[in-house]
Amino acid sequence: MTGEGKEAAMSAGASQRPGVVAVLLVVLLTILWGTAFPAIKVAVTEMPVLTFRAVCLIVGCVGCAAFALARGRSLAIPRPLWGWMIAWAACNSLLWNLFTAYGLTLLPAGRAVIIGYTMPFWALVFAAILLREPVTRRKVLGLGLGFAGLAVLIGPDLRAIGEAPVGALSVLFAAMSWGLGTVLIKYKQHDLPTTVLTAWQLGLASIPVTVAALMFDDFDWRMTREGWIALIFVLVGAMIFAHLLWFSIVRLLPASVAAISTLAIPVVGVIVGALWLGERVGPGELIALALVISGLFVVLVLPALRAEARSGIR
Repeated sequence: MTGEGKEAAMSAGASQRPGVVAVLLVVLLTILWGTAFPAIKVAVTEMPVLTFRAVCLIVGCVGCAAFALARGRSLAIPRPLWGWMIAWAACNSLLWNLFTAYGLTLLPAGRAVIIGYTMPFWALVFAAILLREPVTRRKVLGLGLGFAGLAVLIGPDLRAIGEAPVGALSVLFAAMSWGLGTVLIKYKQHDLPTTVLTAWQLGLASIPVTVAALMFDDFDWRMTREGWIALIFVLVGAMIFAHLLWFSIVRLLPASVAAISTLAIPVVGVIVGALWLGERVGPGELIALALVISGLFVVLVLPALRAEARSGIR
């Protein structure tokens, strides 16, 4: 367990009731990450995907590295972990960032955020394969609900003659990649602080994306005011500030509360997409949202609540 993980465990054990400050941090984090998908969609309509993601990855790397150094963490990586670090960076940062951004050029932000935050389902699948974690009835129910939500979103595109759901499949692949990367981090034992791990993943992913952007993108940085606002929000809000908020939250709150905060992110994404971008929120989006959130609740929140209840009884 990393130093930050030990701090999170100690904090969770010390207090089962989140304080007012912690709750406010959860609300702010949910708003930031939920708003990020509509903001990304605005940004990638005015600048090339490769350039946008190169800037995001570089800024995120610098921000997380500065935070790690400010906390006295060493940025050094043991030589045996370099191969794993490259694999983690490819799954968690490179593929996730590229395919979500590309998918958002073809897909409404509300739909994209629902599909993107199915990551825990894919983590369960890969954990069963790689970590030999048991597949319980609860997990099967959660996966079934999540996949039903995906079917509601992607089904109409699949039924359309001659139309390939490229946008939806791009974001779905990004979610699968993030899920695989999460399991790979658990698969290989290490003692790296979360901030250092995140900084290196973002930094390594930025190298091929930046090279590709310099080779293929022709961008003069002339954007509208809305485009600049969206870009700055993603850079400062989603790539740096949200990460710092998350590190604070995991030290203050029990695991179940942190899980609940992730469940609210697609809700915020759908609402912001409708208000900011004027996206239509029809019965299909609402049904898919309800199915995905129900599945994540069954898989993530109920077990944590039961564990905390048993701990309280003792």
